[in-house]
Amino acid sequence: MQKRWNILKSDRETVKALQNALKINETICKILVERKIDDFEKAKNYFRPQLTHLHSPWLMKDMHKAVERISKAIAGNEKILVFGDYDVDGTTSVASMYQFLRKIFPNVDYYIPHRYKEGYGVSKLGIDFAKENGISLIISLDCGIKSVELIAYAKQLGIDFIVCDHHLPDNELPDAVAILNAKQKDCTYPYKELCGCGVGFKLMQALAEHYQLSAESYLQYLDLVATAIAADIVPITGENRVLAFYGLEKVNTNPNAGIKALMHLAALQKQITIGNLVFVIAPRVNAAGRMDDAKKAVQLFIEEDFAKALHYAEMLHSDNSDRKEADSNITEEALAIIEADAVLRNKKTTVVYQEHWHKGVVGIVASRLIEKYYRPTIVLTKSGDYVAGSARSVAGFNLYEAVHACREHLLGYGGHFAAAGMTMQKENVEAFADAFEKVVSETIAPELLIPEIIIDAEVSFTDLTLSFYNIIMQMEPFGPENMRPLFIARKVYNTGFSKIVKEQHVRFSLIQHNKTLIGIGFNMAAKFDLLQMNKPIDVVFTLDMNEWNGEKSLQLKVIDFILSE
Repeated sequence: MQKRWNILKSDRETVKALQNALKINETICKILVERKIDDFEKAKNYFRPQLTHLHSPWLMKDMHKAVERISKAIAGNEKILVFGDYDVDGTTSVASMYQFLRKIFPNVDYYIPHRYKEGYGVSKLGIDFAKENGISLIISLDCGIKSVELIAYAKQLGIDFIVCDHHLPDNELPDAVAILNAKQKDCTYPYKELCGCGVGFKLMQALAEHYQLSAESYLQYLDLVATAIAADIVPITGENRVLAFYGLEKVNTNPNAGIKALMHLAALQKQITIGNLVFVIAPRVNAAGRMDDAKKAVQLFIEEDFAKALHYAEMLHSDNSDRKEADSNITEEALAIIEADAVLRNKKTTVVYQEHWHKGVVGIVASRLIEKYYRPTIVLTKSGDYVAGSARSVAGFNLYEAVHACREHLLGYGGHFAAAGMTMQKENVEAFADAFEKVVSETIAPELLIPEIIIDAEVSFTDLTLSFYNIIMQMEPFGPENMRPLFIARKVYNTGFSKIVKEQHVRFSLIQHNKTLIGIGFNMAAKFDLLQMNKPIDVVFTLDMNEWNGEKSLQLKVIDFILSE
């Protein structure tokens, strides 16, 4: 699939001014300016994040109310329930808040809703559990901002709520004692992109100050916060960057026993990066909720004994193996359905449905299908008496609005710009698929159906030195809005030693200006004939370090290449 190349531009004068201030490579200054780091002070804070850069938690709307209600509960020996969602953000939020509160007050319990029995967010079963157990205060984490009716129900039962959430609020807010969410219109908190665990962290920070506890009382959970930041794909900017930076430091020096156990099972021995948390740790944690009960993810994170943590990690590891098998089988079946149907192949959307598909992985399968057919995609399966599914979008297209426009065919739906979920009657599947195709066809810009590669800068092979690479690596942790820089080099030649490896990948050996670099391009064997034409190519890549027999050398991770014009 050919991709669109978008090479970012930046103001030359701003780049030059930054280069004069920093005395580093101009290309790196260009990348910094593209990321809104355009003066010495911003660059210093970016390259040298400090915990002192964290904002005061008291700047968040309702923080005083939240701390006051919790301190009242502790003083009155009330029972407190920490309630969170079943994904990584929710389970890390619950694990950190539960442990923090237990160290100052024993009457604390936690609750994770069952994905299939209770659904997303605050649940009636959870509130009933609280009532049956004499709980009078619920702290909801990574959920609750939209739970207007359920929080009203809890209030009727004499149960107060403190909502810690980061999802976009509706116009009507729940009647909670306190709502901690920087995305509220009247909240002046300076940073708006915290994940749910990050909001919980701010509450712990405020409680620590209120009770005059050491900073370590909440900083010890930074590894869980970093895991949530990575898994929830929030921007690695501002406060999130500081939290992720120090959270990774803790992951690599003194990790939570649960994280350590997952790393052990995944045989992760090198320096852990955000990428490892996203692709290795997060899927194992999410698999608990997808395949079974996510409560064991919290049990993993609160367990202090490594041997016991390993027991829970093995359960998650097993769930993840089941998840991978289901994901692989369903993806294969879905691709076969599309391949066999010429009409389906030529649409601007994909909607596929099979009753027997596991609903815990339909969202993942939708993402897999987008890798092959780049277009808004919905995967549906049977859920009780109804049909339920997950939708995923392509970059730049508002999926939620498209689903909203088809609501007459749905029983319920929810989501955001890039992803959504829905339920419907079985007899409405075809009508919904037709309506979705019509809406998307009429509203999507044609270029959005071609994947885009955003390239930071053009470079020459002679620019690529170890010192250049070392500065790039100081830009870590990488993630949304601070991605690993992508480069383009033009009029590069194959040395003649490039070859196909393992039938689907390409081992590159490329030369430009008398400098040769090796590289790897995954799943690029189909384009190998372009290399054999012995014509110049333009190549898009990130920089990696290759270590062999104690020797270090730069190598390219090739993302795409075309014949030079």
